[in-house]
Amino acid sequence: MYPKNNFFNVKAVLIILIAAFLFVFNVFPMGYLIFRSFVGENGFTLSAFSRIYTYPLNWNALRNTLITAGLSMIFGIMIAFPLAWLVGRTDLYGRKFFRTLFVMTYMVPPYVGAMAWLRLLNPRVGTLNVFIANLFGLSENPFNIYTIGGLVWVLTTFYYPYAFITISRAMEKMDPSLEEASKISGASPLKTVMTVTFPVMFPSIVAAALLVFISAASCYGIPSIIGAPGQIDTVTTRIIDYVYVGSSEGLTDATVLAVSLMLIANIILYVSTFICGKKQYITVSGKSTRPNIVELGKWRMPITILVGIFALIVVIIPFVTVAMTSFTKNLGKPLSLANFTTRYWNILLTRKGIFDTAKNSLIAASVAATAGIIISCVMAWLLTRTRAKGRHIPDFLITLGSGTPSVVIALALIMTMSGRFGINIYNTLTIMIVAYMVKYLLMGMRTVVSAMSQIHPSLEEAALISGAEWQRSFKDVTLPLIAPSVVAGGFLIFMPSFYELTMSTLLYSTDTKTIGYELFTYQTYHSQQTASAIATGILLLIIIVNWILNKLTKGEFSI
Repeated sequence: MYPKNNFFNVKAVLIILIAAFLFVFNVFPMGYLIFRSFVGENGFTLSAFSRIYTYPLNWNALRNTLITAGLSMIFGIMIAFPLAWLVGRTDLYGRKFFRTLFVMTYMVPPYVGAMAWLRLLNPRVGTLNVFIANLFGLSENPFNIYTIGGLVWVLTTFYYPYAFITISRAMEKMDPSLEEASKISGASPLKTVMTVTFPVMFPSIVAAALLVFISAASCYGIPSIIGAPGQIDTVTTRIIDYVYVGSSEGLTDATVLAVSLMLIANIILYVSTFICGKKQYITVSGKSTRPNIVELGKWRMPITILVGIFALIVVIIPFVTVAMTSFTKNLGKPLSLANFTTRYWNILLTRKGIFDTAKNSLIAASVAATAGIIISCVMAWLLTRTRAKGRHIPDFLITLGSGTPSVVIALALIMTMSGRFGINIYNTLTIMIVAYMVKYLLMGMRTVVSAMSQIHPSLEEAALISGAEWQRSFKDVTLPLIAPSVVAGGFLIFMPSFYELTMSTLLYSTDTKTIGYELFTYQTYHSQQTASAIATGILLLIIIVNWILNKLTKGEFSI
């Protein structure tokens, strides 16, 4: 056995190191911005708050944010849970294919996805709108993407994969004996899902819902593209508007709105954590953890068709639209042989600037994901396997950073990490890596915590009783069981970091431009076709990497 004093010292050191990192690069920068919002030239003042909340536009933005993020969270869970169950626990046709397909929207920058839906559901010339109107002989196009409903639709289709990945990974590790008992008692598969699977999965569902809500509420790209033409403001778009004012007052106003959004997010996080804290679920024990496969019987084909239709509408059509755009000469005309070109792919494959930005993104995202998943594993162990004092402090700080709008994280780091307080990492990849970790660490941590909370401690205790040190117990027993969730958590950090736009736009320098910023530049100022080629290239790259991981590990390690 290991010496207890050393064991407890290790826990304390780990907590201190993680908390120190988060304090320096999260708490202090955020605190400084908050300080700036309350302190003016003449000392303490509430003038900024008073000024901000006298504008009806800001109240409308706050309301729109809560509505769109809340509905996206609800619809995201309503989509993700049944899909996770169908893909992971039934004999649905093409389960592996659908699993890969359902996380594809997570692999594409939301900005480009929003552009795809604009081309499909534009109220006047949207391709899908025109097709449906002609098909049913309608006098006008049926859909208008520039509405609250349109905004919720795009947010949901791009953020439900957060919930799908979290829930499906936890569901795969659920003790099958629980559902077997229900089946032996005569319950139907549907009743078993509602009375056994859903309640047992509740903590993972709540964690997944939080990821969707926070991501949707903090999103800027989709609301700016979908909401702006329809005059639908959200808190994030208002923050950007104030930042673009370019004055100290504008920055203060942006900070005030950011504080409001942070407060809402953390209240929800606290309440949900309190709810989950009242429930303890052990779904993986020393027994077999191979999930039962529920036979759908006569419903197998109809349900597969319904799932296929969903995949076609939500995933395939938008992605095909983006890909087709990359081969289109004239965007005002449909793709045809006369309107076909590979010019924009030649630009993608030959332009040095694109390769340089892709390299910067790959380095920054890889470092952020590697460091982030290491911290996630340590935090998961501290939260689920120890009662060390202070372990909830870094957990709270991580959730605080995740609930902070990306633009505010970037501004806070610029103001505090430019040498003013002894640390100067401005205009370097380091500041981007730090920003990505602050923003996306929660995604990896919640995925690993969810998986580890379902591993019965008796498995590790057996190793300790056999004479193994705690480090070896974790490496040889716990880590192999949660490895798929570790990989998934790493991807959840890597992917948004790789194509991140908002923070990168504020933090980049001449030598540290990222692929997200390059894509945004082409989409906004140069060529939508080149931007579509870049987005399609990113998607193809991730599909290939995912396929290689899947083959090399026989299906155990893939997103």
